[in-house]
Amino acid sequence: MEDWKQKIGETALEKGIIKDPHWLDRLDDPMPMWAVLELMLELMERQEPSYTSYD
Repeated sequence: MEDWKQKIGETALEKGIIKDPHWLDRLDDPMPMWAVLELMLELMERQEPSYTSYD
């Protein structure tokens, strides 16, 4: 596997985007749509938390 792909995978693991280190061996595998959507929803939640401030 190319080094740049490995670095992306390792960074994703460090940042908690992927949680299973076994995915580092499968970076060229296609992703199911539900996994893409889950990542997008998590990203949106991090950008705009669903809670409101008490202030």
